[in-house]
Amino acid sequence: MEEIIQVKTISEFHRLYNLPKPLHPLISLVDYAEMYNGVTVKCWSQSFYSIALKKNVLGKFNYGQLPYDFDEGLMSFFSPGQILNIKFNDELPRQEPSGWILLIHPDFLWNTTLAKTIKGYEYFGYAINEALFLSEREEDSMGGAFG
Repeated sequence: MEEIIQVKTISEFHRLYNLPKPLHPLISLVDYAEMYNGVTVKCWSQSFYSIALKKNVLGKFNYGQLPYDFDEGLMSFFSPGQILNIKFNDELPRQEPSGWILLIHPDFLWNTTLAKTIKGYEYFGYAINEALFLSEREEDSMGGAFG
């Protein structure tokens, strides 16, 4: 099994992907196109939530027991402590990845209603569920987020 990299802060995530320092230590919005600049992290766990809307990411992710491809638009939701594992497919023709990932540290939500209810949202439980694949119509309704 791959070594699991523990990413404890949003700042560590930015350093891992050679991104500029986040503007806020507890929340960050990252352009997917900026993340794939030669960095090939394969297995990690993070201590914060992430909500991603992505397309053309050439790899296969495993969330819990379920693998899936990133060749269509999809949304994914991760909660702190989940292990993410990616296998890059170098045989596919390169396309520019696009989309966004929102990183939210649990401390950002502290003392809010959302902090009390977020664990009940099933789409953060990828040990048993899979990503939300988006139709072209749904992608359009997201307001052109795939830039």
